[in-house]
Amino acid sequence: MFLALRDLRFARGRFALMGAVVALIAVLGVLLSGLASGLADAGISGLRALPVTHMAFDETATSEQFSRSTVEREDWQAWSKAPGVKRAEPFGNTLANARVTRGAEKGEQVNLAVFGMAPDSPLAPRPTEGRGLHDGGAGIVITREIADLGVGVGDVLTADRSEVPLKVVGVLDEKVSYGHIGIVYTDLDTWRHLHYGLPGELPEAAREQATAVALTLADGADVAAVEKATGTRADSKETTYGASPGYTAESSTMALIKGFLYAISALVVGAFFTVWTVQRKAEIALLKALGAPTAYILRDALAQVLAVLLGATAVGTAAGLALGSAMIGKAPFSLSAPAIATSAGLLVGLGIVGAVVAVRRITAVDPLTALGAAR
Repeated sequence: MFLALRDLRFARGRFALMGAVVALIAVLGVLLSGLASGLADAGISGLRALPVTHMAFDETATSEQFSRSTVEREDWQAWSKAPGVKRAEPFGNTLANARVTRGAEKGEQVNLAVFGMAPDSPLAPRPTEGRGLHDGGAGIVITREIADLGVGVGDVLTADRSEVPLKVVGVLDEKVSYGHIGIVYTDLDTWRHLHYGLPGELPEAAREQATAVALTLADGADVAAVEKATGTRADSKETTYGASPGYTAESSTMALIKGFLYAISALVVGAFFTVWTVQRKAEIALLKALGAPTAYILRDALAQVLAVLLGATAVGTAAGLALGSAMIGKAPFSLSAPAIATSAGLLVGLGIVGAVVAVRRITAVDPLTALGAAR
């Protein structure tokens, strides 16, 4: 006999209610995972797409490095000569406001996350429309995030502070952003005009500066000596994600919410099966009186738990995927297979842990109860 599995058919209403609760938790898990992935993409997808392994910042910039760090020409030259460094080049990063002064969307206000780099650098994008960057001319390559605002090749944007006209020379058909702002790529001199808000000729000192040194390091490269010599600090690309505006706060908040959701799911499942186990105490005692070993009864009970959790989680995950697909493009939402699989796995795993605590009561059931010893 499989008492627990027969219970699923006998008490369909109760288990359907429990399954609905688990399914709703699974829906929330998928939506939270998608929202967390979407927020991360909106904050760091531009950094993630850069073909580098590390970024070297001014060592005094210990947080928000992209807005506080400044490196000099001698810094990236020193890095390029260091052993174990495959490539070292200047990289500029700044946020700017602009308006469309020539084009179909004339007068449109546009927020820009500006990445500056040498036009012949591997960092420079290869646009899918128009042409790439070149020195001088204040040309920019925009990403799909900016193009979706109605900006296209040939349009001119004028920066608010420096009044530098930025002509769109190419479009990269990727939705990448930095700090929830669409990215534009430009040459370093144009970036310097925007960063310092300086129209006209740049001062000599400004021409020698960048935000960071973009590095590609060989495995096991020892960079301690060049760090000390230049007064810079090399951080892995993944470490630099925390310097994106709001990324750390958003990530920690979403992790905390998901943690509470999983803890609640374990408590809910555990509470349900605790009550259910108490209610069928007499049936379990009868099984033990008939000779069923405790291990068999435990396996039977856990099979019931697993059947409920797997079925409800599958239904909830499917519903969450359908809702999430409808949210794409309307909110910072991204469906990631590993994140969704982790969410579903944690829900099932923690639910089983909560249920195991509940069904441990089975081991304490006295078979004499079935024979009327309690009366």
